[in-house]
Amino acid sequence: IAQDIYNLIASQFEVSCFLPNVRETSKQYLGMVQLQNTLLSKILGRQDVKVDSIDQGITMIKKRFCSKRVLLILDDVDDKLDQLDKLAGEVNWFGLGSRIIITTRDRKVLTNHGVADDLIYEVKELYWKEALELFCWNAFKKDNPPDDFLKLVEYTVSYVG
Repeated sequence: IAQDIYNLIASQFEVSCFLPNVRETSKQYLGMVQLQNTLLSKILGRQDVKVDSIDQGITMIKKRFCSKRVLLILDDVDDKLDQLDKLAGEVNWFGLGSRIIITTRDRKVLTNHGVADDLIYEVKELYWKEALELFCWNAFKKDNPPDDFLKLVEYTVSYVG
């Protein structure tokens, strides 16, 4: 859903960045620095951006984006390593009209960072048939599986919930 929203509205912003798998990436050695490097590279449109430390990354993000209208989507944040503080710490890090969209499995990540309840959208769990169709569209580009994959698809959808 977050990627689709990004694709739909990114052109309305001066610069934009979709950062997937924030939770997993941040767990890696120098993961937060890697995320900051990715953010800066994507938004500046340059591959030669080099962040050596988290503090340097914060300084660069503030300096480079404070006057830009930015769309930033942080996908799958759990904030165990202060991910939000290191990637999108304050409103004044970004220019007027910027939007930060955060996906998380834990509502407290948002409320602990002062996000008002009326700004939180909770996605409801899919029904079995909807989950099966979504899986099939992504796996097979149609709404049902080939007959020889039916049992495997049903097992997979049941397993992931």
